[in-house]
Amino acid sequence: MASGSGTASRVIVRADQLDFALADLPARPPEVRVLMADPAHFDVLYVINAHMAGNLGSVDRERARQQWEQVRDAYAGIGYPVEVIDGVEGLPDLVFMANQSFPGQLPDGRWGAFLSFMHNVERRPEVEVVARWYRGRGARLFRLSDPHLPFEGMGDVAWVPGRRAIVGGHGFRTDARVYPELARHFDVPTLALRLVDERFYHLDTCLQLIDDRTALYVPCAFDDAGRALLQKAFPRLVEVPEAEAASGLACNGHCPDGQHFIVHHGCTGTLEAVRALGLTPIEVDTSEFLKSGGSVYCMKLMVP
Repeated sequence: MASGSGTASRVIVRADQLDFALADLPARPPEVRVLMADPAHFDVLYVINAHMAGNLGSVDRERARQQWEQVRDAYAGIGYPVEVIDGVEGLPDLVFMANQSFPGQLPDGRWGAFLSFMHNVERRPEVEVVARWYRGRGARLFRLSDPHLPFEGMGDVAWVPGRRAIVGGHGFRTDARVYPELARHFDVPTLALRLVDERFYHLDTCLQLIDDRTALYVPCAFDDAGRALLQKAFPRLVEVPEAEAASGLACNGHCPDGQHFIVHHGCTGTLEAVRALGLTPIEVDTSEFLKSGGSVYCMKLMVP
């Protein structure tokens, strides 16, 4: 579907604005590698989300490393090479690699990334660490024209699997004003959703896209307009149990290949739902990382 059709570069916030099917949009090549950050310095050193409260200094780093290795091995086990960058002392949340950038294929076919401007000052130095990795790989790097608009990368923005379209959340960590610029820059339609529950402060805690017709979501995380838009955009929209999403970050699981769903263990309702979709669940233990408000999806960045 060409840009001239009026579909590309649009920001869509209501169901009545969605006049096309995501499955009819131009194809996009899948990501083939995983980037993770070594957890040597992971801890809860401050409170910037509801999950961190009461967990200051409580991380068992040996156990966290074992859990991180489970996640790494889960991706490697289904065919995704994993590259690891070094952790940095004083940046405990660098391990949540989804947040510092938003990479993707540019209209000319090359790849680049928008760098984040983290909402909380504690996390802002992480961005330059990730930027150095991109520069070493020859990626084109961009910053928003207003460099002080809060924007937290793939924590709040996701590519529709296999399609040139993105879905973004806003309300807690990312400003809604970033989406017109992302839509224009990547030349893609963008669905923008308001988040309304502080437990689900990033989009990746309450929405996981499986394919261009299927998604898992937590209804209470969105306002009425967002729920209606998701229901129209994804014909197979499957509700994740709220308790599992809140305590086990079940919606922060990840389906990288349309076949497997890597998720924190014990989320029984979610496991039943993904099996009903024909997916094979891979359970991992991310309990140490849950103390900081992150799980599987947060801990990696998918790259070309």
